[in-house]
Amino acid sequence: MADSAFFCTLSHEGVLAVRGADAGKFLQGQLTCNINYLSDTRASLGARCTQKGRMQSSFRILLEGDGVVMAMASELLEPQLADLKKYAVFSKSKLTDESAAWVRFGLAHGDAALTSLGLALPAETDSVVRHEGLIAIRVSPERAELWVPAAQAPNIQSQLSTALPEAELNQWLLGQIRAGIGQVMPSTRELFIPQMLNLQAVGGVSFKKGCYTGQEIVARMQYLGKLKRRLYRLRLDAAELPEPGTQLFAPSHNSSIGEVVLAANAEGNIELLAVLQAEAAEAGDLRLGALEGPALHVLDLPYELDRDREIQR
Repeated sequence: MADSAFFCTLSHEGVLAVRGADAGKFLQGQLTCNINYLSDTRASLGARCTQKGRMQSSFRILLEGDGVVMAMASELLEPQLADLKKYAVFSKSKLTDESAAWVRFGLAHGDAALTSLGLALPAETDSVVRHEGLIAIRVSPERAELWVPAAQAPNIQSQLSTALPEAELNQWLLGQIRAGIGQVMPSTRELFIPQMLNLQAVGGVSFKKGCYTGQEIVARMQYLGKLKRRLYRLRLDAAELPEPGTQLFAPSHNSSIGEVVLAANAEGNIELLAVLQAEAAEAGDLRLGALEGPALHVLDLPYELDRDREIQR
């Protein structure tokens, strides 16, 4: 169903807002993405790192009103707000949880439904269109997010229901996995640097923006080319979904060679994203949870890693 038309409610994520005269300036020194690249027609992926370059959160960010809004795993909102507020005390910006102000829908092959709402969304990834308070964002080919002010949500959901079948969140996450877009979850907080999630390959890291928290580590990893762990897409022939953070093993190694990032049920099996040691992934014979665990099989990602292209962003 991930390849068919549907919509679902993105109930797994919340919305963090940063508003005020200094919102952009403040965030430019905190996030991996370049705030100056955002516009009324352009969104971005991004992350917030520790000083050691480990991601506290990953998100989709866009301009809204007098600041920006960021969608991230709901459980990360409170700790991320608490950390950012430490640095915002001398800034004219206000950080709040605006999850209750928005209802967000994921649409697959739903452009006709968006058009009927006055949202003619371009095909280019990260494109944004707005109409009467509604915001649509192209997140990957044939997939879009629809941000709806909470007061309008019942009416919009009713209109979507007449145009598209409603699906479970699993189907949206399966599409995200097939698009190769990793995500920080509570159990993987501060575990990965951005390049381990291939964030630089999907536009979530800018190497031209200057300093931000963790920038030295992230830049060094990119320019010196010493990244030994990165994101892979895998198939698992099993019935039970592995949780994010579940360890992966290989008989050729005496310790864990990676961790699950995100998993979803597919047609008769499970597909997942995992951060793996490249050497182990290329050798094959990957196992979930233990050396004797169920086998994993490497699948293609829809993009290539290209360091020269990535550093131009």
